[in-house]
Amino acid sequence: MNNRMSPMNTFTKLFAVMSLSIGASALAAEKTLIDYFLPTPIVSGLTTNIWGAPGVFPRDPGNGLEDVTMTNWCYWDGQIIKGPDGKYHIFASRWDQAKGHNGWFGSVAVHAVSDNPVGPYVDKGMCWPDSMGGKGHNVTALTLPNNEGYAVIVSETRPGAVFVSKSLDGTWTMKGLLTVTGQTNWRASNVSVLLRPDGDYMIVPRNGRVMISSNGICGPYTIIGPAFPRGIPNLEDPVVWHSGGLYHIVVNSWSTRTAYHLTSKDGKTNWVNRGLAYDPRKDFVRYTDGTVNHWNKMERPGVLLENGHVKYFTLAALDVEKNQELGNDTHGSKVVVIPFDGEAFDRDMAKITAAEDVAAADTTNTKATNQK
Repeated sequence: MNNRMSPMNTFTKLFAVMSLSIGASALAAEKTLIDYFLPTPIVSGLTTNIWGAPGVFPRDPGNGLEDVTMTNWCYWDGQIIKGPDGKYHIFASRWDQAKGHNGWFGSVAVHAVSDNPVGPYVDKGMCWPDSMGGKGHNVTALTLPNNEGYAVIVSETRPGAVFVSKSLDGTWTMKGLLTVTGQTNWRASNVSVLLRPDGDYMIVPRNGRVMISSNGICGPYTIIGPAFPRGIPNLEDPVVWHSGGLYHIVVNSWSTRTAYHLTSKDGKTNWVNRGLAYDPRKDFVRYTDGTVNHWNKMERPGVLLENGHVKYFTLAALDVEKNQELGNDTHGSKVVVIPFDGEAFDRDMAKITAAEDVAAADTTNTKATNQK
C-alpha cells in the first residue's frame, strides 16, 4: 500500500503534467523562431533613392554592411564579434559587383567595423591580402578560449582554412585546415563552427553531419551523426549556437526560401525540428516605424550572443533571384543585421522542452507500470 499513489495524488500529478504539456504545446504551436525577431532601429533614414528591387523599399542603407553606391562590391556571409573596445566587428565576403552574383567564386574575406551593432559597418579591407590574394568565402568567425584571440574560418572556395589573430584588427595568419577523421580528401563547405560549453569544438557543414573535435579548432573532427531533418530539399548554410541550455541550428532551404530551427540537448543526437526560422516572404524584416522589407534571398545566417542569449542575427540578403543579378545594374547583395529577443526565446524554449521531458517521463512510467 505504501508504494501506491492515492487517486488524489495520481490526479494531481496528471493535472500538472497535462497543464504543463498543454501550455507548452500551445506556445510551440503559436510561436517559432521567426516570431522573436524585433523591429530594427533606423540608423540613417529610410530611402528609395538607392539600389534594389521594389520589395526592399524604402530601406535603411545604414543597416549592416553594403556598398551604398553598388559600384564596387557585393557583400555576403557576415558574423559579428563584439570587441574589447566596445566596437562591433563583422567578418564577411565581398566580390566585384560588375561580375554579378556569380562573382562569389572569386570572393575575398573582409573585416568591417561599427560603433553600433546594427551598423553602418565600414569595410576595413581584406583580412589576409597576402594569402591567395585574400581569397575566402563562407566566412565565419569566433572568439577563442583562454585569451588565445580570434579565428576566422572560410570554406567552399578554400578547403576549410582557419586563420587566427590576437586582435580583431589582425594580423591574420593561417593556422591550418579543418580535418575530419577518416576523410583524407574532405573539403569543407558552408561550415559553422562552435566552441561548446564543454570545451570541444563542433562543426556543422552543408551536409548536416555534426562533427566534434577535442583536439583544437582544426581537429581532426569525429563524425557524430546527422542533424538535419529528412524530406526538406536543398538544405545549406547552417549556423549553430548554444543558449538556454540547448544547442540550436538554423538551416536554410535555398530552393524553398525557407529556413528551419532545430534543437538538441547535447548537440550531438536527437535533433528536433522546431519549425519556421525565417522566410523572406514573411514580414519579419521590419523597422521601428512599421516599414517592412522583403528581400528575395536571405541566406548565410549568423548570430551575435550577449549575456548568453542571441541578440542579433546577420543575414546575407539579395534583392533578386541569383541568376538575375548580372552586375553593373541596380541589384546586388549586402549583410543585414536584425535584432532578436533571445531572452524570451530561450525562456519559451525552456518551457517547451521541460514539458516534453515531463511527458516523456510519464510515458515511460506508464509503460513500466503496464508491464508489471
